[in-house]
Order: sequence, then C-alpha cells, then structure tokens
Amino acid sequence: MFLTNENFPRSAILSLRRAGYIVKSIQEDHQGIKDEEVLRIANELGYVIQTFDRDYGELIFKYAEKNPPAAVFFREKGAMPDAAATVLLKLLTEQRVKISGAFTVIDSNNIRQRFYKTPNA
Repeated sequence: MFLTNENFPRSAILSLRRAGYIVKSIQEDHQGIKDEEVLRIANELGYVIQTFDRDYGELIFKYAEKNPPAAVFFREKGAMPDAAATVLLKLLTEQRVKISGAFTVIDSNNIRQRFYKTPNA
C-alpha cells in the first residue's frame, strides 16, 4: 500500500493501481499539506511513501518522531510520466527489493537503501 506525495505523477499513480496496489494520493485527497502531515498519514495507515521530494530523508532521519513503514525517493522523474511506477514495479516483482523499514533512493544508475526501525518494529 502506497501513499504518493503531492509531486507524484498521476499517470504513475494510475499505473500502480492497475497493477493491483492500493494507492492513496496526497494530490487527490490532501493537496497543500506539510511533509510532516504526510509522515503522520503514512504512519497512521501503514503505507509506504512515494516521493520526488529530497527533504524526506532529512525529515525522517533527523526530525521524525516515528518513521514511516518505508519511503521511496525517486531522484529523477524519467522521460515518461509513469516511469516511477514502471521502475518501482520492476524492483518489487523482478528484483524483489525489500523496501519495508527503509528509506530507498532510486536514480537512473542504482538503488541505495538505509534501513531504520519502523513504528511496528
């Protein structure tokens, strides 16, 4: 289950939903809220944050009272609007990357992860 930040492309949201994932969108439901509120919602629902906002790394590791179940930061939007969904689906299905309990950074050349304690751990 994913919580897409306000900057996440709508076509990527729709691609994830078509693939069978539950996706709650800040863009659709809570436009204009602060990042701290996005973290609160992610914790409350137990959803993985999807974002293009680089501030989440600092927010999670320096300032968050509780870490979200996971966060995925995409450094690049890609050439196609649904590129983020395509990359994420490939990682989850073909490469079997575990994103739970981690801040995952995805760019065109690699994936980096920093694991942390989740609220339920």
